Amino acid sequence: MNKIFSVSELTGLIKQTLEEGFAEVTLEGEISNFKKHVSGHWYFTLKDSGAQISATMWKGLNSYVFFSPDNGMKVLVKGKISVYPPRGNYQIDVKSMKPAGIGELQAAYEKLKEKLNDEGLFENEYKKPVKKMPSKIGIVTAIGGAAFRDMISVAERRFPLAELVIAPAAVQGAEAAPEIVKSIDALNKRSDIDTIIVGRGGGSLEDLWAFNEEIVARTIFASKIPVISAVGHEIDFTISDFVADMRAPTPSAAMELATPSIDELIAFIREFFYYSSSKLKEKILSRQNDLGRLLKSYGFRQPVEKNKYYYQTLDNLLYRINGSADKLVKDRSSKLEIAENKIKKYDLNKILGRGFALIQQNGGYVTKSTELDLQSPFTIKFDDNEVKVDING
Repeated sequence: MNKIFSVSELTGLIKQTLEEGFAEVTLEGEISNFKKHVSGHWYFTLKDSGAQISATMWKGLNSYVFFSPDNGMKVLVKGKISVYPPRGNYQIDVKSMKPAGIGELQAAYEKLKEKLNDEGLFENEYKKPVKKMPSKIGIVTAIGGAAFRDMISVAERRFPLAELVIAPAAVQGAEAAPEIVKSIDALNKRSDIDTIIVGRGGGSLEDLWAFNEEIVARTIFASKIPVISAVGHEIDFTISDFVADMRAPTPSAAMELATPSIDELIAFIREFFYYSSSKLKEKILSRQNDLGRLLKSYGFRQPVEKNKYYYQTLDNLLYRINGSADKLVKDRSSKLEIAENKIKKYDLNKILGRGFALIQQNGGYVTKSTELDLQSPFTIKFDDNEVKVDING
């Protein structure tokens, strides 16, 4: 007791004592201050009403946790007590974690459901219609499961023309949610997928938990391609069912919703052909009757008389046009002849030929004796010649 320890020595003794005495402990507590570091490690606090302890879960171990821890969730953890000498703090290094009972998972389910519902992710206005006759159907599931084999069997039976594009993903465990997200995103990068089915067979709440993860729900909601959620059995409901464009009670039912029945299609084609042929015959017969009535009508029975009537009408119009044109030509000819006679009557040469003469002086004609200036030269124009007169000259 009288020995003087350095801080490091004392911390080392405490570390050795705690780590040897509490090499494996199980704790139940409520998560708070949960932080997921970029390195992948988890740092959080476990607390109850009287105390709290720091907790760390390394990346290599937390990948086995099938759910996403959240503040306020009660969990059971197993691990060992360790001491962090630089700070002198003790903590628990968690090796495994699970919810403290089904009630905690159910509470987390209800909490996320309420959150996404408040955001409107369940609204019908965002649901995309599923194509009735798809060319390619994307399937996101575990390829080794019974659900996968059931979907293939239904597709082969109902609509073998559809091509199935498999995007495999784990559907249970810690890696399930990220793999489901990755597969849905991969299918959305293609331009030839008509419908995506995301699903798995039945199981416990823990088994189906990947389809209750927020990252899966938001990826399904954001998908450009219509998504059918088919998780578990008919009584199972997951968050994925609410955000998907269509929910199917089972994977087999999902494939039935995604494909038409080839037997029903053949029956429809046969029925369509039968009724179409019948309707076509009815229409042809109806048109024949209409044509018969037209041929028996007055217009078709008297086509020659109709044509004669129109020819006669045309001849009358042409006769009237010709008569009007002849009268107009005669009127114009008569007026032209009168005008020509007037012009000839007043022809200057003919007037001079009858013994008349014209006197021109100073660039103009002299019409009166008083206008004649005998002191200036003037010209007398006869029919055959002109005579210039200058009295003074």
